[in-house]
Amino acid sequence: MSGVIFAIDPMLEGNVLWTPLLIVLVKVLLVFVVGLVATMLMVWFERKVIAGMQNRVGPNKAGPWGILQTLADGIKLFFKEDLIPERSDRFMFRLAPYLALVPAFLAFAIIPLGGDFRDGKGGLVTLFGHQTRLQLADPPVGVLFALAISSIAVYGIMLAGWSSGSKYPLLGAVRASAQMVSYEAALGLSLGAVLLVSGTLSTAGIVNMQSSIGNWNIVATGFVPFVIFLIAATAELNRPPFDLVEAEQELVGGFNTEYSSIRFALFFLAEFMNTVTMSALIVTLFFGGPQPISIGNTTLDIPFIPNAIEGTIWLLLKVLVFLYIYVWFRATLPRFRYDQLMDLGWKILIPGSLGWFMLLAAQRVGRDAGWDQIVVTFVTALVLIGGYGLLLAAQHVSRVNREKDGASF
Repeated sequence: MSGVIFAIDPMLEGNVLWTPLLIVLVKVLLVFVVGLVATMLMVWFERKVIAGMQNRVGPNKAGPWGILQTLADGIKLFFKEDLIPERSDRFMFRLAPYLALVPAFLAFAIIPLGGDFRDGKGGLVTLFGHQTRLQLADPPVGVLFALAISSIAVYGIMLAGWSSGSKYPLLGAVRASAQMVSYEAALGLSLGAVLLVSGTLSTAGIVNMQSSIGNWNIVATGFVPFVIFLIAATAELNRPPFDLVEAEQELVGGFNTEYSSIRFALFFLAEFMNTVTMSALIVTLFFGGPQPISIGNTTLDIPFIPNAIEGTIWLLLKVLVFLYIYVWFRATLPRFRYDQLMDLGWKILIPGSLGWFMLLAAQRVGRDAGWDQIVVTFVTALVLIGGYGLLLAAQHVSRVNREKDGASF
């Protein structure tokens, strides 16, 4: 029963013997290794792609095409002197990098890394005579687990800035708390549209529902939740153009200014690991995860490769697209001002994601009740437009009142 509750994995049902336990341990090791290797390659990939966009060479000394440059940097940072500021809270200062890093690996644990989702198999594969999934865990509240873990990650940044005993890291920590709280709401509301369409919180269940391009959640939810999720996820990751928590021009380096050696490397590792994890989560939620690309009855099949391994290849290809998009953002978009950051989160993304969720919910209720879908959509859209108009009017009145109060001083 415990296996059913915590893992939804057939291998853990009934009496658990040594073989299933060993398979689980191998899964844990593989997730850890895959996460580290993916992060190392992501750092190299970002440097190389940006170098190409800026007509530079990029890493080209350590290993073929400079692919071992990240490993060389890690070894260098590991042996550098570890400095702890005199006025810092030493325990929290040491703890903060791990609070930023561990959630990235925990969130990666619920991502289906492959599996055979064709013909109703639900991603199950057979390993050593046991049916299991190619993911560490598939809890019934997997998506909520990912949201909770992403919320915990902010504590690492906040404690790093506060415990340093310095002003600039503290400002970076304050920015981080405001930014992540603001965009967490938009992230959750856009995710609500996926859950409404899929009818499950399980990541494997969400992937299983997306058997073809027409069933991908980017299509089923109407594209808008995906755009909001992508923007909010970028802000959650502190990636450009939302990297205000470590704006070098303003904060000397932000929350990690006082860190050095391996502790700085842990923050660096967490940022890029989170980028890989969030890209995999976007693919899982909106683009079918390990499912192959299917249009109608036509499926793009990779010959001579088993379906379970082919699912991993499709996942890697889809994730690579979003990793490139994140690098593209860094290379091309200027950083937001802080007021622009807050306005985008609270005045556009949150109302937009809430309104779209209400529209999808109204359509589902109307469909279940047998109402005319065109009428339901039209009336709901009018109500939402009216509500947003009232929001804009309230903002205008507030702005006018602020200008009057400011003129009197």
